[in-house]
Amino acid sequence: MKKINVQIVDDSATVRQVLVSILETDPKIHISASSANPIFAQRHMEKLWPDVIVLDLEMPEMDGLTFLKKIMAERPTPVIICSAYAEKGAQNAFEAMKAGAVDILSKPSVGVQGFINDNSKMFIEAVKGAAQVRDSFLKKAGKKTPTQNFEKYDADVILAKKRVITVPKTGKFIAIGSSTGGTNAIEEILSSLPVDSPPLAIVQHMPEKFTKTFAERLNKESAITVKEAEHGDELVEGMAVIAPGNNHMVINRVGSRYVVHLKDGPLVRNHRPSVDVLFRSVAMSAAKNAVGVILTGMGDDGAAGMDEMHEQGAFTIAQDEETSVVFGMPKMAIQRGCIDKIVALPNIAKEILTS
Repeated sequence: MKKINVQIVDDSATVRQVLVSILETDPKIHISASSANPIFAQRHMEKLWPDVIVLDLEMPEMDGLTFLKKIMAERPTPVIICSAYAEKGAQNAFEAMKAGAVDILSKPSVGVQGFINDNSKMFIEAVKGAAQVRDSFLKKAGKKTPTQNFEKYDADVILAKKRVITVPKTGKFIAIGSSTGGTNAIEEILSSLPVDSPPLAIVQHMPEKFTKTFAERLNKESAITVKEAEHGDELVEGMAVIAPGNNHMVINRVGSRYVVHLKDGPLVRNHRPSVDVLFRSVAMSAAKNAVGVILTGMGDDGAAGMDEMHEQGAFTIAQDEETSVVFGMPKMAIQRGCIDKIVALPNIAKEILTS
């Protein structure tokens, strides 16, 4: 069995030590090097290039963002950003995603050892998922669809499915779900929408607190208003909400209005927020008034919910393989036969408006 060679680059000895001890509990993961800064990391990489790099952003000698750009120019490799949340750090994390990083994991400024231990499964699965993205960096060799094998709850644990749904005709409502590679895809779509576009609800798999910064970033780049969703938000024309990290987002209909409800509860498809939860709620509240969009991402979150939207008459769109960083989530939905149209990323905004 070939192991995943992982290089950890973080100036905190504690973080490096804890990450090594956690990741190597999985027999499929091997830590090929653990470095205090990018200068030392480069020396290790001259001997053995890793399959996955776990990278801090704030470091002496060379910052993580500069190092990431150097890696992507020299030999594109899946990089997971592991950053303590701070306003500057969050902005740098999104710059890193734009530069090619595949995932963001948060770590607290204090109590990091306990946090990583408590979230060991999340760190292990992030590394395994990033390893499966590797081929897409190398011209998608073999075009294999990443899969993740672990016990998952479905949307039933958050929201019971209604079998009979009667929904009056309202304006169009857009629901979008994405994961790996989704931050850039969502930015491209929202920045292409006009100020009077239909209301949108979006789930992007992302840590708590980073979703607020992500929404603020999108708001600056878009003609529409974009914000992190709050319980009770009413969705109106020209507005998009991003589900906050660590909360499921449900859309309820109150008369002809669409209102956000945030819910705690178990992970669904190993995620909170879950695309399946959003899509189920939109299937029940908007039905044929809705357009569902599933974008790049690992795993199968959103496929079942998209099927439910399609059953209720929603128009459904999947991002195509060529423009997806990871063709996992769209492919799972396509295989269920619930997608009306497969669309390249640059054309999705137009498809949303004309469908």
